[in-house]
Amino acid sequence: MDRVIEKKHKWLNKKTIWLTIGGVFILLIAYNIFFGDKSSKLNVEREKITIESIIEDEFKDYIAQIGTVEPIKTIYLDAIEGGRVEEILIDEGNMVRKGEVILRLSNVNLILEISNNEAAVSRSINEFENTKINLELNTINRKQTLIETERLLKQQERQYDYNKQMLKDQHISKEEFDQSYEQYNATKQQYALLKEALKNDSIYRNVQLAAMDNQIKNMQENLTVIQGRLENLRVKAPVDGELANLNPEVGEVITYGNRIGTVNILDDYKLRVEIDEHYIARVRKGLPGSFDFAGSSYTLVIDKVYPEVTNGRFAVDMVFTSEKPSQIRIGQTFRLKLELGESKQAILIPRGGFYQSTGGQWVYVVDESNNIAVKRSISIGRQNPRFYEVLEGLEPGEQVIVSSYDNFNEVDQLILK
Repeated sequence: MDRVIEKKHKWLNKKTIWLTIGGVFILLIAYNIFFGDKSSKLNVEREKITIESIIEDEFKDYIAQIGTVEPIKTIYLDAIEGGRVEEILIDEGNMVRKGEVILRLSNVNLILEISNNEAAVSRSINEFENTKINLELNTINRKQTLIETERLLKQQERQYDYNKQMLKDQHISKEEFDQSYEQYNATKQQYALLKEALKNDSIYRNVQLAAMDNQIKNMQENLTVIQGRLENLRVKAPVDGELANLNPEVGEVITYGNRIGTVNILDDYKLRVEIDEHYIARVRKGLPGSFDFAGSSYTLVIDKVYPEVTNGRFAVDMVFTSEKPSQIRIGQTFRLKLELGESKQAILIPRGGFYQSTGGQWVYVVDESNNIAVKRSISIGRQNPRFYEVLEGLEPGEQVIVSSYDNFNEVDQLILK
């Protein structure tokens, strides 16, 4: 008879197998959700990025700038008197010596004004001289009156003494004696008053004469200044130097204060350097700088800092502390290094486009397999034209991507192909 053979593993059937497979699949999904790598990734071609190594070396705190050669000093020529340009005696670009006439102006109104002032000053001086003469005559008259009064006083004194004796001898009346006494006493008082008046007149006259002499002196000095205005119509070089530019043309009318031109003093030169306002707090007078030219090195120092910021930049003047390049020319430019601080050992990352993308807050660091670059936070300090100073986040020998990150969308990992 046929006998039913019982299965040894009753649970091993298709349904069980499919349930098992489904459970494992669900477990894998759950594991991936909770424990899997959720970081964002992006495939990048190696040829399109730049990878550099982190190094430890001396950090030189400097910035590279362009300096333009300028004369050590520029003197401006402004019109002291207005007028019409009649003649230009020296053209721009030529050397001038102090006192040389550069151009000549004419001004009819100025000539008339000066003539009227001269006449007015002359009249005032004549009036003061007449006043001085009158004061002298008045003093002479008072002295004459005093002399005459003194003579009369002596006569009346003698008459009075004589009448005293005559009255004693009863040769004259009491009335006649009293009259002689009264005349003598009145003349005596008048003489005293005249002496006091002459003394006061002398003090007043000396003070007034001193004041008038001072006024006359001032007027004569003013007259000299007024007459000197004519000389200002001849524009002269204020110093020895190069007449850098001359603005007026013959026949042009120039008003007072107009800029006529400039004279460059060529005894020495300086470099005018424009610097980004980012460094304005670190740039100060006395900072050194240098540049190389024609195989030689030249050193300079900041002599003046201009605090005004224009279009995001400010300017400094640098003067040479070494010999200047031969055949140096105004307007010539040099690329120089301006030192902002002392050099010191530091961890350095080469400059690159990544800084504009991240502000120096993070970088992509290539792992040991050299196939993946991982995003890492860092801190950056000072910078120079070649390197950034790394304060934390990187170690010497590590490799980072320093080219621009603009196309990476800040993903967590880059897969290098």
